Amino acid sequence: MNLSRVVEALLFSAQKPLSIRELAAAIKGAGAEDELSPNEFARATEAEVAAALEQLKIECVREQHAFEIVEKAEGWQLVTDPVFVRWVSQLFPAPKPARLTAPALETLAIIAYRQPITRADVEAVRGVNIDGVLQTLMERGLVKIAGRAEIPGRPLLYETTQFFLDHFGLRTLDELPNVEELRKRYLPVSARSQPAVAGVADARPQSKESAVPPVASDQAAPASTS
Repeated sequence: MNLSRVVEALLFSAQKPLSIRELAAAIKGAGAEDELSPNEFARATEAEVAAALEQLKIECVREQHAFEIVEKAEGWQLVTDPVFVRWVSQLFPAPKPARLTAPALETLAIIAYRQPITRADVEAVRGVNIDGVLQTLMERGLVKIAGRAEIPGRPLLYETTQFFLDHFGLRTLDELPNVEELRKRYLPVSARSQPAVAGVADARPQSKESAVPPVASDQAAPASTS
C-alpha cells in the first residue's frame, strides 16, 4: 500500500470534491484510536498528499483508466473520463435540463464579469427588464444574492455561485476568458449607481456586443462522478 492508493480510495468514496487539507486530515486521523493497527501515514504532510495526487493523475492517464482526477473550485474529485459519458449516462437516465436562453446567457455573463452587481446596473447594460431572467438564473443555482450595495436605497447585489464555477469547469473567476481586459471596459450603470462610480466612468464607451462576451452555453453534460 502507498499514499496514492489511500488518496484514490478517499476520492472514490467522497460525495464531493476534497481539498488537500481535507485529504490530509482524513489520512492522519485514520486508526488514531486503534493501537493494534497503527496508521503508517499518520505523519503525511499536505505536500506529500499533493505529490500523491499528482502521481495518481499520471497513473490514470498512463494506464488509460476509465476515470480521471480533476481539480475543481472546492478541491479534487475522481470523475468518469468524458469519453465514457454516453455509456455511463445510460445508468442515470434523466430529462435534459432546459437550455439557457440568449438573454439569460447575456445576463449571466454581465454578472460573472462585473460581480457583485445590482439588478439595475445589469438592466442598464442590457436595456431591458431582467426580473424573469434573473429569477431563472437563481432557480438554476447559477446566481445568488451577495448582499446590498452602499448606495441610496441599498439595492440587492448579485454574484455567481459555486455551482456556476463547477458547471462551467472553472476553478476561480480569474479563469473566465479575457477576464482582466473585460473587467476594465466601460459599461453603462444605472442613475442610482452614478455617485459610486464618479471619476472612473471616463473611459470611452464600448458597444454592448463588445463589452461582455457571452458565457459558454451549458449544453454539455458534466462528467459523471464515481
